[in-house]
Amino acid sequence: MNSELLGFNYRFEEGTGTRTLLMLHGTGADENDLIPLGRALDPDAPLLSPRGKVLENGMPRFFRRHAEGVLDVDDLKARTHELVEFIDAAAKEHDLDRSQIVSVGFSNGANIAASTLLLRPDALQAAILLHPMVPFEPDGPVDLAGMRVFIGTGRNDPLIEPASTERLAEILKTSGAEVTIEWSHAGHQLTQGEIAAAAAWLG
Repeated sequence: MNSELLGFNYRFEEGTGTRTLLMLHGTGADENDLIPLGRALDPDAPLLSPRGKVLENGMPRFFRRHAEGVLDVDDLKARTHELVEFIDAAAKEHDLDRSQIVSVGFSNGANIAASTLLLRPDALQAAILLHPMVPFEPDGPVDLAGMRVFIGTGRNDPLIEPASTERLAEILKTSGAEVTIEWSHAGHQLTQGEIAAAAAWLG
């Protein structure tokens, strides 16, 4: 079902499970692209999949950037809070368990999911970050005690240095999160191995 809420176009797929997967697409994709991934990760979960509201050369994104790999951090932080407002509203609209939201983000979507962990950790139960980078260095301590985070990434990703992935994992671990990293030899794309590992991790 495609709908609109708080300025977000989004797709919602019902499920019989209590855990909802928040599907956050990469640059140039939309609310439909990650639905098959969500079903592969958890066939029973309701799927909540918003479309990013920023357009870059006609391609949807969740926040602006100054250049490839150079994020507009002020816009990212503002859009992160906006996304959490959407999650709250959608949970009420579709009668979802607000304490059981797991973000699943790829690339640009993974970056705003990581930003959500650092700015609004109460918004998520867990997170699957696929090919993320460090969204920003947090200004102060973040309490991620009990938060589970899966990171899937490629050692040959031309857009993300392995050191950036390792730094993100370090920030999250230092904040108390339980972090699992799945490395592949792929570039900036999902692999079946990553998806299978993420599904097994999710349980």
